[in-house]
Amino acid sequence: MAVRELRYFGDPVLKTVCDPVTRFDKGLESLVNDLLDSVKLPGRAGLAAPQIGVGLRAFSYNVGGLIGYVLNPEIVELSEETHEIDEGCLSVPELWFPTVRAKRAVVRGVDKRNEPIEVEGVDVLAQCLQHETDHLDGKLYLDRLTQDRKREALREARGKDWFWKR
Repeated sequence: MAVRELRYFGDPVLKTVCDPVTRFDKGLESLVNDLLDSVKLPGRAGLAAPQIGVGLRAFSYNVGGLIGYVLNPEIVELSEETHEIDEGCLSVPELWFPTVRAKRAVVRGVDKRNEPIEVEGVDVLAQCLQHETDHLDGKLYLDRLTQDRKREALREARGKDWFWKR
C-alpha cells in the first residue's frame, strides 16, 4: 500500500483506452489499496489507474466522506438534467474549467473479488464517476470543453512545469 506518483497531461498513458481487469489476484489487491491510499490525500475526489501509470479499468473515489473503488466500471445511467460545473484534474493541476456533466450518474462494475457493485451519485459524486470513467476511456475533462475553453486550457497547460514534454 502506497501513495503513488501521478502522471500528468501529455503522458500518453492518459490518452490510452484501458484494458479490463481480468486477474483478481494479489497484484490487483495491491493496486486497489494504492488507489484508495492515493485518493485519501486532501483535495482529491477521484483517481483512475492510468493517472498512476496503470492501464487497467479501475478507479477510486473520495467524495463527501464516501470512499470506495470500482473495477471494470461502465456508466449505465446518466440523468438528462445536466449542469455546468467547475472541473479540475489531478493530472492537469492548477487548471479549472466549467464542464457540462449529468447531475446524476450510475456506474456498475465489480470489486476485487469480482462481485458486482453499483455506485450512484448526484452532483459532485456524479461528476467524479463520469470524470474517472472518462479516464479509463482515454479521455480527459479537457476533451469535453468548448472549443474556446479547450484552446485556452491547452495553452495554459503547455506553459506549466508539470506538463509532460518529450
